[in-house]
Amino acid sequence: MSILAKIAEIENEMARTQKNKATAHHLGLLKARLAKLRRELITPKGGSGGGTGEGFDVAKTGDARVGFVGFPSVGKSTLLSNLAGVYSEVAAYEFTTLTTVPGVIRYKGAKIQLLDLPGIIEGAKDGKGRGRQVIAVARTCNLILIVLDVLKPLLHKKLIEHELEGFGIRLNKQPPNIGFKKKDKGGINFTATCAQSELDAETVKSILAEYKIHNADITLRSDSTADDLIDVVEGNRVYIPCIYVLNKIDQISIEELDIIYKVPHTVPISAHHRWNFDDLLERMWDYLRLVRIYTKPKGQLPDYTSPVVLPNDRTSVEDFCMKIHKNLIKEFKYALVWGSSVKHNPQKVGKDHVMEDEDVIQLVKK
Repeated sequence: MSILAKIAEIENEMARTQKNKATAHHLGLLKARLAKLRRELITPKGGSGGGTGEGFDVAKTGDARVGFVGFPSVGKSTLLSNLAGVYSEVAAYEFTTLTTVPGVIRYKGAKIQLLDLPGIIEGAKDGKGRGRQVIAVARTCNLILIVLDVLKPLLHKKLIEHELEGFGIRLNKQPPNIGFKKKDKGGINFTATCAQSELDAETVKSILAEYKIHNADITLRSDSTADDLIDVVEGNRVYIPCIYVLNKIDQISIEELDIIYKVPHTVPISAHHRWNFDDLLERMWDYLRLVRIYTKPKGQLPDYTSPVVLPNDRTSVEDFCMKIHKNLIKEFKYALVWGSSVKHNPQKVGKDHVMEDEDVIQLVKK
């Protein structure tokens, strides 16, 4: 029996089962089994390793990576060629783009790599079409733009979300607040710091037993679901911000546009007419949460043209030095920082000081 058949069987059983307190335990088990099978699909067993997808492994350049995901013929390639001036083959039939097409834009001093991924079809997470490689590239992005056609139903949004979720990509979510620590002995130690609507000690034990984990500390710090627990145990989930780009707004009325604007995380654009691109770029910048640091040589004015761009979670002075060259930190004595992260300008700081956007730094070596 193939993995796909097993997955279909479990999904059918989950659809048949009523959701209530009595069946929560059983559903949790089924979800864990499903997650395990899905993982086997993504990482095939055996070392023979089939041929890799040609043209899919694109070298990561620039400060951030943004991937365009969507069904065929929603205007991903048009959007890329109009944003970045890169020619990605554009035609009026489906599946024009067959490999990843990279482009780079400079925005607010940061180099952002844009990837035009081939169209996804339903069932991509089960390995249909080029879907598996497409979603594997999507996992490495810092931001995903789901490009949708305004005229086609919002069902497409659900389908793409479902495909990405099946691959362990969680969109616009924070990692669940669950403490999970394996032990050698002592059984399962279950503590919940707040009231739980779905998980109890019994369900947690059965889900962990499915993963053959019998000794662990589990701490639930928020009201979590079985899916959250499975995500933590699997440990291969990536949490990526996402913007829904609604393309082809030149074909709808103003009233419809007003309704679209109220949907969270969406930006309506027209790739062909280049409408609303500045709004899209601004929103991309907000979601990427990059931090720009300007450098200042001693006795000169700061260089505001080419900032050093750091990701939001790594903005200490040490990270800044590592970004430029790993030998810098050996010669580092202290740094002078001007900007919003310090109390007075300039302030003398050590290598652990955390900087904020648009700070100016001057390094002093030993």
